[in-house]
Amino acid sequence: MRIVVARLDEFPPGSRTVVEAGRRSIGVFRVGDRFYALNNHCPHMGGPLCVGRTKPWVVSGEPGEYAMQGEEALIACPWHGWEYELATGQSFLGPGEPPVRTYEVRLETAEEPPEPKNGRMPGPYVAETFPVSVEDAYVVVDTSPRR
Repeated sequence: MRIVVARLDEFPPGSRTVVEAGRRSIGVFRVGDRFYALNNHCPHMGGPLCVGRTKPWVVSGEPGEYAMQGEEALIACPWHGWEYELATGQSFLGPGEPPVRTYEVRLETAEEPPEPKNGRMPGPYVAETFPVSVEDAYVVVDTSPRR
């Protein structure tokens, strides 16, 4: 299933959106020029993961000192603070916990607008059609998958 999220110019760096597709809820994040998509369901206790805070990795060279490294790379569930990596969905709390499901994000160019047909513009929906043939004295509809 393809889900169109937004125009690129309407999705600035540092932003996120949650899209609904059927029973799925998916959070889409833009970090710099990279995009990430995660299931909006925390594997720990089912919280709305994608509304949690994001942050970069924290590194420490010695006790009492720390620094933030790079851009946002982690998301924390707002319910219990469990952290997951945006790129892989991997959890860093709870050994053996499953990762969050991640999805591929692609940038696509806009399609050319359709040509008017008999003065009308085509709408967004297309009804499924089937080939019909006449064999001997019978009308036959073929519903086999198209190749």
